[in-house]
Amino acid sequence: MSGNGDGGTNASATHADKRPNELLTSWFVRSGWSKGELARQVNRRARRLGAHHVSTDTSRVRRWLDGEMPREPIPRILSELFSERFGVVVSVEDLGLRTARQSPSTTGVDLPWTGPQTVALLSEFSRSDLMLARRGFLGTSLALSAGPSLIEPMQRWLVPTSPAPRQEPEPAAHARGRLSKPELDLLETTTVMFRRWDAQCGGGLRRKAVVGQLHEVTDLLQEPQPETTTRTLFKVAAELAELAGWMSYDVGLQPTAQKYFVLALHAAKEAGDRPLGSYILSSMSRQMIHLGRPDDALELIHLAQYGSRDCASPRTQAMLYAMEARAYANMGQPGRCKRAVRMAEDTFAEAQEWDEPEPDWIRFFSEAELYAENSHSFRDLAYVAGRSPTYASLAEPLMSRAVELFAEDGEHQRSYALNLIGMATVHLLRREPEQGAAFATRALQVAQKVRSERVTTRIRKTVDTAVRDFGDLAEIRDLGARLATELPDTAEAV
Repeated sequence: MSGNGDGGTNASATHADKRPNELLTSWFVRSGWSKGELARQVNRRARRLGAHHVSTDTSRVRRWLDGEMPREPIPRILSELFSERFGVVVSVEDLGLRTARQSPSTTGVDLPWTGPQTVALLSEFSRSDLMLARRGFLGTSLALSAGPSLIEPMQRWLVPTSPAPRQEPEPAAHARGRLSKPELDLLETTTVMFRRWDAQCGGGLRRKAVVGQLHEVTDLLQEPQPETTTRTLFKVAAELAELAGWMSYDVGLQPTAQKYFVLALHAAKEAGDRPLGSYILSSMSRQMIHLGRPDDALELIHLAQYGSRDCASPRTQAMLYAMEARAYANMGQPGRCKRAVRMAEDTFAEAQEWDEPEPDWIRFFSEAELYAENSHSFRDLAYVAGRSPTYASLAEPLMSRAVELFAEDGEHQRSYALNLIGMATVHLLRREPEQGAAFATRALQVAQKVRSERVTTRIRKTVDTAVRDFGDLAEIRDLGARLATELPDTAEAV
């Protein structure tokens, strides 16, 4: 027994008001862990966070299940452990635990919406990312947010802020850090190059290079600059932070990804670029779908749509409708999903006639990507509806067209791999294992060219499903053997 140092009860919790924590018990039973194993994991995670006073044991775990309320950082540690175990965000509230209101500096999401603090937070976070070697560990305050604790701070994106006092420009001959137009253009070109690398090679190959570039841009933002230059630098910082978040998401660093997305949204607000802000919110929405939080994903997309309703191009609007369809699909709402799919298709048709220049960040949303997103919506509906072959049949022609178009596109190799996997899953849902094995084999070949944990994880899940359902077929056995020898176990962040 370890006394109060192990994350014990709050002083206000008395024996009389304790009741068994049914929510925590439910997650604990489904995890398959023993009380001792959970205690050991809590202690290991606490040491990683620097909370060396935490030393729990099986009897303490039993008391948590009986209703004892642990002190911080135990609730957050339990949230992280169960989130990782189940592959979805399991919040402190989901576990039936209370947590004290944290200050903005420790929540990781609820940050001040001011330019100087945004620059300081971007600089601090990117520096920490570059310096800390441990995979995915960026300090004791980093944890995934979900539900109201995520959505409510993001809603402040739309609240007008008072402009910062204008700095008097220094004389040109002595200005420190003053950037020329060609230098600004080069920064924007470099961001475009990083985006190409990500699409072609996956997030695991150049993530640290993007973070390093972001840190350099935050240094420039701390120097006196003309107002127009400052806005451009904030836009570049927002794009780089979004890309750092996207790459982190791609290699499985989920709390890191969310923090970058949030900081990117703050920078986009300082840049006055609402379409870019809507794009960042769509990336956050994709992450929430991936983490099994479609309700949060839908809230984020609706916030993006409302915030950019009078300024987003048709291509951007079509992308937002496609993401809205994904959220509805994962919520099991076929009628609303189909309506959003139609809106995405109709709005994309308008984009084909759009003759104004568009930002590079939306260039990815091509005809191939439209087909891919809409087919994944129907595929997701099939899973939600109990592996429905009807919805799988709706997904098949769209997914087939996406695969054809991505096969002709040498740049978006990760998207090509993901859609080959998608075709494999559709054929498995339709109980066509031979075709599923053929597409999964092609996906394996492409996957070896990219560094993406998303690709790796999806192939493994798809092959595991195929082996479970059709393991007596030679094609499926061969596929399982190829997976074991050809695909590395993990995609590392570098």
